[in-house]
Amino acid sequence: MDLRALIPSPSPGLVNLIVEIPAGSSNKYEYFAEAGVMALDRVLHSSVRYPFDYGFIPNTLAEDGSPLDAMVIMAEPTFAGCLIQARPIGVLDMTDMGHYDGKILCVPVADPRQQAIQSIVQIAPSQLEDVAEFFRTYKNMEGRVTEIGGWRDVDAVQPLLETCVQAASA
Repeated sequence: MDLRALIPSPSPGLVNLIVEIPAGSSNKYEYFAEAGVMALDRVLHSSVRYPFDYGFIPNTLAEDGSPLDAMVIMAEPTFAGCLIQARPIGVLDMTDMGHYDGKILCVPVADPRQQAIQSIVQIAPSQLEDVAEFFRTYKNMEGRVTEIGGWRDVDAVQPLLETCVQAASA
């Protein structure tokens, strides 16, 4: 699976997202670019499971040295390696081991039930807190110093995405 030709944003307001970890999993997969495959990185040793399909936006580079993280709200989990065209609706600000590690929250373009969702304010606050708590818990169980800064709305997405696209092409 060679992702070099896959553009991060196929059109304004959309991103290409590669799923690494399906919702409900405690297995943490990561894309292993050298081999072009998904690899099992580790199994979470806490009782939490990924709340949404989780992955990255290809051909981006975030401050932590990895591609920009992204999550997508799905009615059913997909699978590791699945490409989803998605509409970003907000950002979870997070610092992990001293590095900014923002995570974009998206909805899939292919799901007509989520067509009207354009903003993070349309997602239940309790659901957003569940996501933040997931990261707090699993990072804490691994002994990592993590700080959750909170959620920002859709207007915070584009500047972050542009910064990460530029960093990847530098």
